[in-house]
Amino acid sequence: MPTTRKESLYFGLIMCFGMVLFMTLYNFYLNDSFGQISFLGGVTDFFIGFIVAIILDLYLVGPIAKKIAFKLTANTTNVLYKVLTISICMVIGMAFFMSIYGLVISYFYNNFSSNSIIMEFLSVFSKNFIVALPLQIIIMGPIVRFIFIKYIKTTQNNLVVKN
Repeated sequence: MPTTRKESLYFGLIMCFGMVLFMTLYNFYLNDSFGQISFLGGVTDFFIGFIVAIILDLYLVGPIAKKIAFKLTANTTNVLYKVLTISICMVIGMAFFMSIYGLVISYFYNNFSSNSIIMEFLSVFSKNFIVALPLQIIIMGPIVRFIFIKYIKTTQNNLVVKN
């Protein structure tokens, strides 16, 4: 998987793009926004969410999730356990922060609609988490790893060999 900072950036960009795209569509569905939001509004929401997600991935959630995952898997050499642990830690962190982001955006557009922000956050977080975890582990993780190994890692290796 990614071994350099540049590879980590590419991997993160591809992963965030896929996850934010699917989770944005899922949240539009949950909020019954498909008929109410314009295409440009949807693209704008996606783009802003993508920027927030990539910043979280590169500077907050990613580093913390990797530290935790490496501590939890320190006694194993099984790469699959390490990958799954990193994925689970990433989903927990990203679902947590992106749910906060979603609530802030929702409150910005619709004002406060609940008496309990904590209960609303727990509701949003749980709905996002139960979709994001299988999406990450079963669909996006394998697809992004395939794309990364096939096109980016190969390209990086070819550049090194040619020089």
